[in-house]
Amino acid sequence: MNQFQQDNPLSRLRERVRERVLTDMNNTPGSSLSSGHFPANGSGGRRIVIHIPSQTLTLFDDSGKLLQSYPVSTGANGVGEESGSFCTPRGRHVIRARIGAGQPPNTVFVRRRPTGEIYTPELGARHPGRDWILTRILWLSGREPGYNRGGNCDTMRRYIYIHGTPDETELGRPGSRGCIRMRNRDLLELFDRVAGGTEVEIIA
Repeated sequence: MNQFQQDNPLSRLRERVRERVLTDMNNTPGSSLSSGHFPANGSGGRRIVIHIPSQTLTLFDDSGKLLQSYPVSTGANGVGEESGSFCTPRGRHVIRARIGAGQPPNTVFVRRRPTGEIYTPELGARHPGRDWILTRILWLSGREPGYNRGGNCDTMRRYIYIHGTPDETELGRPGSRGCIRMRNRDLLELFDRVAGGTEVEIIA
């Protein structure tokens, strides 16, 4: 590591997140990497870490090497697992469904289906209160029964996604209704690099 990397706060954060992921991969009983309960389905063992304090999403390969880090926006109401809280859930998840392959950038989705609209700032101005879900959807499912899976705290039934957002949306600070918002170009890149079953950990 050169002197710039040592002094760079983002590099230090990435190294801490990488170490946390490697520790979890080695020490978490029943993880998908050790039990095979949630197969990677072609993800190549890749893993996503969403770090709430820094508002970043980081993609790692199967050796723990950092592949890419992206700015995101998580829940404006903070973190929490309860249905109706509009908070971002914590803990271990997997990508249960990948939605939108082949759709144009800025495709508008409602209930995970394209509406036929393509988002523009003019469309946004006509619908100022709309929660825009754009381009692609990675639908998350919890892996921890009683915490983020089942009952009143089920991430999948809460419809928590990683999804695209209008380019004018501010990232790097909480602002969503519980989902993880990404820049559309970043989401397109991420979508093509992960598969159903890819592990996602949300750390607060």
